[in-house]
Amino acid sequence: MFKRHRILIISIAVVVIAILIISWLKRPKPVAVVIAKAEQGEVQRTVTNTRAGTLKACRRAGISPPIGGQIAKLPVKEGDKVKKDQVLLEIWNDDLVAQVALAKSDILASEARKKEACVTASVAKREADRLTKLLKRGLTSDDSAEQAVGIAKAKSAVCEAAKSSVQVSRDRLAVAQAQLERTILKAPFDGTVAEVAGELGEFVTPSPVGVATPPAVDIIDASCLYVLAPIDEVDAPEIKVGMPARISLDAYNKQFFNGKVRRIAPYVLDREKQARTVDIEVSIIIENNNTNMLPGYSADVEIIINAHTDVLRIPTEALLEGQKVFIYDSVDSTIYEKQIKTGLSNWKYTEVLEGLEKGEQIVTSIDRDGVTDGATVKIETNNK
Repeated sequence: MFKRHRILIISIAVVVIAILIISWLKRPKPVAVVIAKAEQGEVQRTVTNTRAGTLKACRRAGISPPIGGQIAKLPVKEGDKVKKDQVLLEIWNDDLVAQVALAKSDILASEARKKEACVTASVAKREADRLTKLLKRGLTSDDSAEQAVGIAKAKSAVCEAAKSSVQVSRDRLAVAQAQLERTILKAPFDGTVAEVAGELGEFVTPSPVGVATPPAVDIIDASCLYVLAPIDEVDAPEIKVGMPARISLDAYNKQFFNGKVRRIAPYVLDREKQARTVDIEVSIIIENNNTNMLPGYSADVEIIINAHTDVLRIPTEALLEGQKVFIYDSVDSTIYEKQIKTGLSNWKYTEVLEGLEKGEQIVTSIDRDGVTDGATVKIETNNK
C-alpha cells in the first residue's frame, strides 16, 4: 500500500513539473524595446517646407551686351573673382573709339573758336565804350558811335554762339561715349564668374523681344545666400518676417545653420498635381566664411514658431494616439500604458505638461510587434 501511494505521488509530481516546464517554454518571450528618459530641455514648435528648397545667391546676374557684335576682348574666365565695374567682355568697337576721339578733337576746335570770338567781342565792346564817351564830349559823330555799338553787340552774339557750339560738341562726345559703353560689358557688383557663353572672335546677338537667349556672362555674389523653399498654405499664416529658422543642406550631412525669414511671397502657388504652397526666403547665417557653399544646393528649413525652454520633454516618437505613452517598469520588466498631457511638439521632442516625472523611462520603439500594455520586455543593449 505504501509503495503504491509513493508511486502515485511521484507520478503527480512529474506531471506537475512537466506542466510547469511546458508553461515556461510556452510563455511569451520578452519584446526587445528602446527606452528613453523624460528629461528637462527646450521644445520648439516648427514649420517645415513641403518640398526641398534651393540655396540661392542674394545677387546673381546673367548679363549680355545690349548690342550684337564680334567678341574682341574676353579678359575673364569661369571661376574668376571680379570687382564691380571690371570689364568682363568687349565687342569690336574701333569705329566707335574713333568717333569718341573725333568728338574730343571737335571740342578742342570749338573751344579755340569760342576763345577767338569772345576775345574779338571784348575788343569791340571796349571800342564801343570809348566812342560813346567821346560822343558825350562832342569829339566824335553819332554815326561812328552807333556803328561801334552795333559791331560790339554782333561780336558778343558770335561769342555766345561759340559757347553754345562748345556745349554741342560736348554733347556729341557724350553720345559717342554712350554708344561705346554699349559694347563693353562690366560687372554690376563684386562676385564670381559662373559661366561665360562665348569665345574670342565669336559673335553675340542680343535677345529678340519675347525670346530668351543664354546670357553672355553669368556672375554670382555668393557672399550672401538664402534658401527659397515652399511652405504648405495651412502653415503660411503663422510665419512672419524676422522669425528664426534652422537650415540643413544635403551636402552638409548632420550640420545645421541658423537663418532668419527675410521674405514671404504675397500669393499662393497653385500648380497642377501639387499641394498649394507659399514660397518663403530664409537668409542663411554663416559664422565662418565657407567658400564651398554653392548656390543650387538642395536645402530644408525649419521655421521656429514658438519655443519653451527648461521644460519636461520626451522623444516625439514615443507618443501614442490619444496622448499616451508606454512606461517601463524595471521591477518586473513590463510596460504599461499611461495618459499624459502635452504642450509644444516637433518631429524630435514633445513637451509634457502632466502625467510624467523627470527620469521616468518610456518606450520609443512603439511600432514593434508585441509592444502592448502589460507586455514583458527587455531593453536593447545597443541603444544609443
